[in-house]
Amino acid sequence: MRWGISMKGWLSRLLAVTRLAACMAAFAVPAYAEKRVALVVGNNDYRNVPKLLKAVNDARTMGDTLKQLGFTVMVAENQNRQAFSQTLLAFDKAVDAGDTAFFFYAGHGFEIAGQNFLLPTDVPAATEGQEELVRDASILADRIIERLQNRKVRTAILVFDACRNNPFERAGTRAVAGGGGLAPMTQLPEGVFSIFSAGPRQTALDRLSNDDANPNSVFTRTFSKELTQPGANLVQVAQRTRRSVSELAETVRHKQIPVYFDQMVDDVFLNGIAKGPAEVAAKPAEPLQKLAALPPVQQLKPQNDSVNAPIAMFSRHNGGWTVVFSIADPTLGISWRLGDAGDFRETGFMDTLDPRTRKRMPNPSIELPADAPAAVIQVRYVDTNGELQGPFPIRFDPEAALIRDQRKILDMTATSWLSFREYNGLLVYYTHLMSYRCAIREVRVGIDSTVPDKVLKMPPCDPRDPSVIPHDATPYLKLTPATKSVSVELTYRDGSVSEIKSFRR
Repeated sequence: MRWGISMKGWLSRLLAVTRLAACMAAFAVPAYAEKRVALVVGNNDYRNVPKLLKAVNDARTMGDTLKQLGFTVMVAENQNRQAFSQTLLAFDKAVDAGDTAFFFYAGHGFEIAGQNFLLPTDVPAATEGQEELVRDASILADRIIERLQNRKVRTAILVFDACRNNPFERAGTRAVAGGGGLAPMTQLPEGVFSIFSAGPRQTALDRLSNDDANPNSVFTRTFSKELTQPGANLVQVAQRTRRSVSELAETVRHKQIPVYFDQMVDDVFLNGIAKGPAEVAAKPAEPLQKLAALPPVQQLKPQNDSVNAPIAMFSRHNGGWTVVFSIADPTLGISWRLGDAGDFRETGFMDTLDPRTRKRMPNPSIELPADAPAAVIQVRYVDTNGELQGPFPIRFDPEAALIRDQRKILDMTATSWLSFREYNGLLVYYTHLMSYRCAIREVRVGIDSTVPDKVLKMPPCDPRDPSVIPHDATPYLKLTPATKSVSVELTYRDGSVSEIKSFRR
């Protein structure tokens, strides 16, 4: 058996940069994906903690699947600490700027104070107070992401089918403080996608019954199949995997719902972009190894080949949308339009000098109405040589932008999720959560418990006025006077789960 993700210890990071300052920072857009490289690791033969049965088979299956998708695959089995480090070094050297990197791990995983550690086969047995022993002998998962970022990969995909029980639990001893499995990766950098085989406090099944002869875990057998479905992007693959794994687990009265965390700017397709029937009939399919992990927006290529294309940040307010453009090059003017036709409109200027041009800084923001439909914003700018660059296409998806904006606000204001008030008894208000409910799928709370087990009723999201609380909504719970604390956990619209926050009176 593999156990559900531990939620303890994950610390949310407060952003210290304002949105306007962020728009003025220089961003370099990475080059298009050049090749696909994958590392799959499976650890069965642990020496000092319980052995596993299917991790190596899972790695082999994923390796075969990724080869079908045009990846150059490195397969590593039963890695001790030294071998694991050498394998990661080889993976570093195999990827270059603009590549798509895929990392799959099956084996024991452990969370300590919100950090994820992948356990080599020679990890020592540890008891209470020996957390540093585990840290020193293991691989920090976040470090893998940092290494791929340093290599400037375009897309990083991380898949963890990690053993979910606490491998350090032994009868007659107190276990090392931490959690079996891995903590949720809710603060991934841009361009990274991760998926876990089970949700918080859930067990991930190796098999459906004693008669189940499939050599792979329930997650891996499903995920590897969904990856090869033509025309499915990563989010669709993750969603279909969630649904299929959940349905399979339900057949044996078990709850297992994989979770994923998506920080991709655009859709990523590993087995081709979906085409219409007429286009499929008119044009033969390309070989798999030639299919790049590029989103549909790449069909809207700029009129020039500049890699310094603008990016945009969308924020929703009562009056509509604010769109802030970020341009790496110094600019003398910015203009824009919605769609492919019509006149371009100037954004105007700010009462601030740009030290790079010694001229007034162009206003990097525009306003859109609250009911603005999905569209492509064409942006162009004048560089310091007086030459017009662009237009560059930026996709505006109101629903996705609203969810992302509200999720960011919730992450930044986690200390305000709940508040207590004594008025004709003890009340706990969740007005803040209700105001940003468009990013939330479910809210659970625990009364005098660290395990949230009660679902809060939330009104549906109204995209026309997303922050307004309906007049008939009740944004509070009545508590007994003796209540000391309330814990809360959010499941976001993308299926990711927050850390559990505790609020004391």
